[in-house]
Amino acid sequence: MSTSKSHIAQTLLNRAHSPSTAETLFTERIKQKPLYIRPTSPDASDNRTRRRLHRLRKKEYFLRHQKPRPLSAREKRESGVYKLSKEECKYEIFKELNRMWVEYMREVLDLGIGGRGWQHQQQQTGQGDGKLVSALSHGSKLVSADFHGAEMEVVRSRCAGRVGIRGIVVRDTKFTFVVVTEGDEMKTIPKEQTVFRFCVPLPEATDNPEQKDPAGGAETDEEGKKLVFELHGSQFQNRPVDRANKKFKWRNVDYL
Repeated sequence: MSTSKSHIAQTLLNRAHSPSTAETLFTERIKQKPLYIRPTSPDASDNRTRRRLHRLRKKEYFLRHQKPRPLSAREKRESGVYKLSKEECKYEIFKELNRMWVEYMREVLDLGIGGRGWQHQQQQTGQGDGKLVSALSHGSKLVSADFHGAEMEVVRSRCAGRVGIRGIVVRDTKFTFVVVTEGDEMKTIPKEQTVFRFCVPLPEATDNPEQKDPAGGAETDEEGKKLVFELHGSQFQNRPVDRANKKFKWRNVDYL
């Protein structure tokens, strides 16, 4: 008579447990236990595919966490970022910007009340011996200053048609000044071969009400005191953001 050989695990379970418990454990733990088979080693093509997927995931993660890409010069022109509508190109609108720029330049040149430049001015005689602002002491400050809001006038230029143009700077680019004239016109003036003139009124010229005529007439001579500067555009061809850390260097100037 032939007898079926039982599983060794079932035989061992029968020795330790009751028949019903042994049968349950053998069915759940042995017969129905999943068998995990390790896949065969991938070939060279699978390794190449895995490396490619890794690169794509890494690139996707980098792009997802990257900051927005800045606009190119062409995209800025097409989107009209720097364009001003005709309703906004009013001289009266930018006069307040010019007033703020005057206060800014007074701080840059130490012309505020109590500043070193102001104290030097108070010590000057009526003849005005001694310089209030010199190139040696304030040249580096003027080079790195921002001229948005400055009222400039073209005094010399290789192009005679530019001479006499006067307006408030609304854009200071690397190679041009864009100004709004008193006639509410936008003028783009190249810096190359052009000399600009701008003025900074002294604090007493506008801040002291006692210097005005009590009868409400014309202002006195004290009210007209101002510092006059000339800017050579050929030596000033850089952006305002690049001028902030620019070092002042002495250079020969070709007079027009």
